Amino acid sequence: MQTTTLSFANMHNHGELFANLLRARRQSFIVQNKWDLPEAMGMEFDQYDTPASRWIAVHEFGEIRAGIRLTPTTAHCGIYTYMIRDAQRGLLPSIPANLLNEEAPVAENVWESSRVFVSHSTPMKIRRMVHAQLIMEMMKSARDLGAVRVLCIIPANWPRWATRCGLDAVAAGPVLNIDGEESQCVSINLAGNLH
Repeated sequence: MQTTTLSFANMHNHGELFANLLRARRQSFIVQNKWDLPEAMGMEFDQYDTPASRWIAVHEFGEIRAGIRLTPTTAHCGIYTYMIRDAQRGLLPSIPANLLNEEAPVAENVWESSRVFVSHSTPMKIRRMVHAQLIMEMMKSARDLGAVRVLCIIPANWPRWATRCGLDAVAAGPVLNIDGEESQCVSINLAGNLH
């Protein structure tokens, strides 16, 4: 099993990996979760899939096992910045504006993690390992990009698995029902893990 961090600068070195990641996102979010999201050519995408972002893929023999998108909180494309901030600003009606206890930061050393998934086709016997690899690569990539903190919206059961994955995480907002799932904004501290 491999873990790869993709960017617009390096995706040409990885063949179909980026397209396969977007196909796996479509399967996870549109087909399985039945979310109303943009899609084209069998791939899910949105306004945050820009050259500012990075994408992490856990993959094996061409099959995507899991993925995450990282976006800097300094990103700006048209009226959009990053998902949590745009929800707080009322630009994303499917996400409540009160998702974060503070004003959404705009800082070079704070990144957002979004579109987190483990593929439904990933066998149960390796799901925990795949999830751990995904989180470890997310933390490594975010640190390499200069982040000391990562914000994300994740399932509200995060305290049960955060410690197992080595996350120094705290709730950053209330538990909310988003698209039929109990979710919560979480702040992940990376400063203590810097080497």
